[in-house]
Amino acid sequence: MNHSPNGGDAQALIARLDWTQSPLGPASQWPQSLRTAVDIVIHSPMPMLLLWGPQLAQIYNDGFALLAGNKHPKAFGQPTHLTWPELEDFTTPIYRAVLQGQVRSYSEQRFSLQREGQEQEFWLDLTYSPIRDEHGQVAGILVTAIETNERRRIALELKQRSDASLKAQQDSEQRLQLALAATESVGTWDWDIGNDRFLADAHFAQLHGVDPSRAGQLPISEYLHGVHPQDRAMVTRSIKHCITHADEYAEEYRLLQANGEVRWVFARGRCYKDHHGRPIRFLGAALDLTERKQTEQALRNLNETLEERVAARTQALAEVNQRLQNEMFERERAEDALRHAQKMEAVGQLTGGIAHDFNNMLTGIIGSLDLIQRYIGEGRTEDIGRFAEAAVASANRAAALTHRLLAFSRRQSLDRQPLDPNNLVRSLEELIRRTKGEHIELKFDLAPGVWPVNTDAGQLENALLNLVINARDAMPDGGELLIETANSYLDGNDISTLEPVKAGDYVMLGVRDNGSGMSPRVLAKAFDPFFTTKPIGQGTGLGLSMIYGFAQQSGGHATLSSEAGQGTCVRLYLPRLHSPAQAAAPTPNLGSTFAVAGESVLLVEDDPAVRLLVQNVLTELGYSTHAAEDANTALRLLESELRIDLLVTDVGLPGMNGRQLAEIARQHRPELKVLFMTGYAQQAAERQGFLDEGMDLLAKPFTLEQLAGKIRQMIRPAGGYQA
Repeated sequence: MNHSPNGGDAQALIARLDWTQSPLGPASQWPQSLRTAVDIVIHSPMPMLLLWGPQLAQIYNDGFALLAGNKHPKAFGQPTHLTWPELEDFTTPIYRAVLQGQVRSYSEQRFSLQREGQEQEFWLDLTYSPIRDEHGQVAGILVTAIETNERRRIALELKQRSDASLKAQQDSEQRLQLALAATESVGTWDWDIGNDRFLADAHFAQLHGVDPSRAGQLPISEYLHGVHPQDRAMVTRSIKHCITHADEYAEEYRLLQANGEVRWVFARGRCYKDHHGRPIRFLGAALDLTERKQTEQALRNLNETLEERVAARTQALAEVNQRLQNEMFERERAEDALRHAQKMEAVGQLTGGIAHDFNNMLTGIIGSLDLIQRYIGEGRTEDIGRFAEAAVASANRAAALTHRLLAFSRRQSLDRQPLDPNNLVRSLEELIRRTKGEHIELKFDLAPGVWPVNTDAGQLENALLNLVINARDAMPDGGELLIETANSYLDGNDISTLEPVKAGDYVMLGVRDNGSGMSPRVLAKAFDPFFTTKPIGQGTGLGLSMIYGFAQQSGGHATLSSEAGQGTCVRLYLPRLHSPAQAAAPTPNLGSTFAVAGESVLLVEDDPAVRLLVQNVLTELGYSTHAAEDANTALRLLESELRIDLLVTDVGLPGMNGRQLAEIARQHRPELKVLFMTGYAQQAAERQGFLDEGMDLLAKPFTLEQLAGKIRQMIRPAGGYQA
C-alpha cells in the first residue's frame, strides 16, 4: 500500500476536521499522551488505527484508510461502535482485554468490506496494544494491520501445486519458481525428503544466511545454522515432529544475520505422504515479521516511558492544580458544614423519637411502682395486681422498642436456622387471619419448590406480622391482602436499594395490599426510623426500619413500592441456602425447672440490680449460686475446687468481657457450659460465629420463666457434672 511518510491525507484531515463534533473534543485540548500517539500513527509506514477515550474514537493513517474502504473518511474521529457495528462480536472481548493492559494478536483474520462500491474479501494480521495516559492508566488502543491477501494466495497456490507435484514433480518445481518471486517479503521452500533435496527461493536463503546462488544445492542443516542459537533446538524439534507425523508446521523464531542483526520470521508448512503413508514432501513459506516486531517494541517503549515524557507538562500544571485545590478546600468546608447540619437533624430525629417513646414507657413503670409502694404502706394489697401488670406491660413495650432499635441498626442477635419459607408462612396462617380482621380477604401465592433460607425464624415471623398489621391499617374499609413467595435471581440491576446488591439466588417473601398507599413524599421516608403516618400513640415508626435492618443483617434486601390510592407492596429478599436444610433439633422435655441436689451456678454480672435479681431466681430454683461482679473475681472461683455446672455471664463486662472470660474458663474446665446474657453486644449479633459447643445466648430483658427454662435446658442430669 502506498501512503505518504509525512502523514499525507490523514494529517490534512486532522487539520481541517471539526473536532467539536467528535468525542475527542477540540484538538487544542488533547492531552500530550494523545498527541504523541496520533503522531506515531500518522507517520507509521504500516497501516495503523488509534482508538482513544471511553467511546474509542478513531484516528488512523493513510494505510489504514485504504483498509477502511467506503467507511473513510466518515469514520475519522467517530466512535468505533458507530462505524463498525458488524464487528462488535469480534472486537468487544478484544477491547475489554486490551483496556485492562493486555496485548492481543491475531493472524489471517477474514473481513468483508465495501471497496469502490463492491464487496471485497481480504485477510489481515492484527495486533492490539494498550496506550497509557499521563497517569499511567490505559486510555486507548493501538491497532496495527497487515493485509495478507497476497501471502494467503501464495500459500494456497503452494498447497495446490504441491498436491499436483505428487503426480508431476517437474511441473510443480517450475510453478514454484514463479511463486518464489511473487513477493520479496515471503520466502518459500520445497524439501524433497526422499532425495534429501532442499529447494528454497532467494529471499528464504538470504534470510537464513545462505548464498542465494547455492539455494538449491545445500541440505536443510545449512539453513538451520542461520536460526538464532536460542531457537535452533525448538525449530529442529518442530520440523522433526512435522515430518514424523506428516502434520502441519507453524513456528515463529529468530534469525541471527552475519552482521549481528536479529530478524523475526513466521514459518508455516505441511508435510505430505505417498500412498504408503511415508513422508515424501515438506513445503512451506516464511514471512519476515521484523518490521512488525520493531513497531510493537516501539509501542511498548512508548508506554514505558510515557510518564517521563509528560513529567514536564505535569509540572507546568502544578500551579493550576494548586488553585483548584484551594477552591475545592473551600467547597469541602461548606459541604462539611451542610453534612454536619444534616447529621445533627437525623440524630435529633432519632433521639427525639427514642426519648418520646421511652419517657411514656418509663412513666408507666415508675408510676405503677410508686403506687405499689404507696399501697403496700397503706395495706391496700388488693390494688397492687393491676398496677404490677401495668408496669410489666410498659416494660415489655420498652423491651420491644430496644429490639426494634437493634434490628434497625442490624445489631440484634440472630439465631440462624435452615427453614422452608412456605412452611413458615403456613404456620402463621391462623394468626394472620385473626390479625387481619373479617373485613379483609386473605390470599396466598406460594410458589412450589421455594428454596430454603438460613435466618432467624422468630425475627422473620415478626417481620411478616408487622407487614400484615401495616396492610390491615391501610385498609380500614376492607380490601385484599396477598402474601407471596418466589425464587428470584438478583444481578444488582433488578432492584434499587440503599445497599449494594450481591448477585445470586434469593427467596422473595412479599406482602401486598390494595389499600390507601403512600404518596411519593411518604414513600421516600418510609424506611426512616420513627417516621410514621399513624396517630400519636398508635405506632413507633420503627416497623419498616426494623424489617429493613433485619433483611440487611440476614444478607438480603427489602424493597417498597406504593402509589396513593393503589396500595403497597413490601418484598423481602433472603439469600438462598445452598446446603441441604437440616431438620430442627427436637425441643428437649425440660420437666421441672428446679435444680437437682448439688447443682451449682457461677453468676457474673456487673449491674447490681440484675445480679441481685438473677441470683435470687437461681437460689429459689435450688441452685447453689456463686456471684461475681467482674471477670477477675469470677476467675478466682473458676480456678478453685468449687463444683460449677454452669457459668452464667453478661457479655458486656467491664475490662475482660464475658466471651474472653468463657475462653479462659474453658482452659481450666474444658467441658464447662456457658450461658451468655446480653443487652447488646456487636460481636454477639451472629450467634453461629459467637457461640461454641456447649454455649447459648439469652437476650435481655428476659422473663424469669425464660431464664429458668434456659438454665434447666443447659444443665442436664444425664450430662455429668464438672467439678
